[in-house]
Amino acid sequence: MNTSSSSTTAKPTAQVEHHVVDINGLRTFYRAAGHPSLPVIVLLHGFPSSSHMFRDLIPLLADRFRVIAPDYIGFGHSAAPMADEFAYTFDQLSAHVQALLDRLEVTDAIYYMQDYGGPVGLRLAIAHPERVRGLVVQNANAYMDGLTPTVAAVFMPLWNLGDESGARQMLLAETTKMQYTAGARHPEQLNPDAWVLGQALLDRPGSVERHMALFKDYQHNVPLFDVWQAYFRQHQPKTLVAWGRGDPFFGVPGAEAFRRDLKDVRVELLDSGHFALEESAARVAELIKETF
Repeated sequence: MNTSSSSTTAKPTAQVEHHVVDINGLRTFYRAAGHPSLPVIVLLHGFPSSSHMFRDLIPLLADRFRVIAPDYIGFGHSAAPMADEFAYTFDQLSAHVQALLDRLEVTDAIYYMQDYGGPVGLRLAIAHPERVRGLVVQNANAYMDGLTPTVAAVFMPLWNLGDESGARQMLLAETTKMQYTAGARHPEQLNPDAWVLGQALLDRPGSVERHMALFKDYQHNVPLFDVWQAYFRQHQPKTLVAWGRGDPFFGVPGAEAFRRDLKDVRVELLDSGHFALEESAARVAELIKETF
């Protein structure tokens, strides 16, 4: 087992671009950096964030990669139609990201997956395994081992009984802040803009219905763990697991579990929380460059 903390050796090398395109009639925002001739890395964000979570990482990778970081529908600067106008499921989020990548002619990429980025990115991977250059997994679960009692306490009542009370707590300002600060190495040094922006997006009209739909749909990811693990065993993508060890939702056993099915895998535990990039972006950039 390797342990890692932040480093200051990586330096920003490029300006970040901000793009908006129409995908299937919906405004779709993405950040990009790096020369188009470079290998592509696609950064797939989690809840309750957006591509904003990669703001520090993107320029650190741009000397070696063409970096593309989309906002899913309902997140960030992308369109946020009401829940009766768009099916908020992980199948649909993944299909929309795939449509964007097709528009951008991305046919060979590393997928960086954090939190919701796991079920989005792994759907892309199993649909087109020939397009996967490698995987970076950062607190994105693909094993039952990683689901903590906190996840069970919040979401099992929703999935099994239709009780939304626990899941609705995930939309509150204090919970959003907790997701960033819990397990952090130096929580007092974190930039509060991250959770303030995240909460502002959660407070938009229709947000409760959008996110409750995704919370309910997340239960359909659990049966896919076996499918994703079979993909790992069959296709053996080169994989970096860079995991914030203080994550209250996805535990360290979920990081170590990737060793069971992957031969070319590197597991690094970061002295950070669920949103490890808030204080370990430089170290993660180093790990990506060393691995790929």
